[in-house]
Amino acid sequence: MARPEFKDIKSFEEFSKYYWYREELIKICRSLGLKSDGGKIELNKVIEAYFNGEKILPERPRSCATNGLTTLSLNTSLLACNFTFGLRFREFFEKQTGIKPFKFNVDMVASVKKIKETGDSDFTLGDLLDIYYGKKTYVKYDNSALQWNRFVKDFYADKTTEVFSERLKTAAALWRIVRESDKPKVYSHELLEIHHDFLCNYK
Repeated sequence: MARPEFKDIKSFEEFSKYYWYREELIKICRSLGLKSDGGKIELNKVIEAYFNGEKILPERPRSCATNGLTTLSLNTSLLACNFTFGLRFREFFEKQTGIKPFKFNVDMVASVKKIKETGDSDFTLGDLLDIYYGKKTYVKYDNSALQWNRFVKDFYADKTTEVFSERLKTAAALWRIVRESDKPKVYSHELLEIHHDFLCNYK
């Protein structure tokens, strides 16, 4: 079954049958006036709440200055300074690590989301730095968001796909079929056989 337009979907259960890119989820949330920042897991929760009759609205930005925090330190509470993954905090971690450009890793992203959800005011920027160095674990990143990467990996692991001259393009074409359907978003050799005639164009 082809993926319907969002406006035609009647329940979160139906919505969950299909694959949605993060950019699509952001666009949906914005069109509904809902909170539209965060990763796929968080955005899906916003949409689930919408189908349940609850609206999770965008958060109003808070300034560190309003909390008396004009400078950042390792003891600064992540919630108190309204932490984001923006330039100010990237520059802070560049100074702490000496790494430029500094990139937040997936476990840091997952931890920040959890902290904001639970309201853990004791968690500091120093704790977040420990997560970066692997000294501490708060919450691990949910790899379910990496379905496409797994799909390609499994596609390449299937030796029979070596007959395709452009394997990545072939994988992408097959992925589009799966993504637009209500089938599991995983690769299988059976899937390759079902769509063999269509994929012959890529040999």
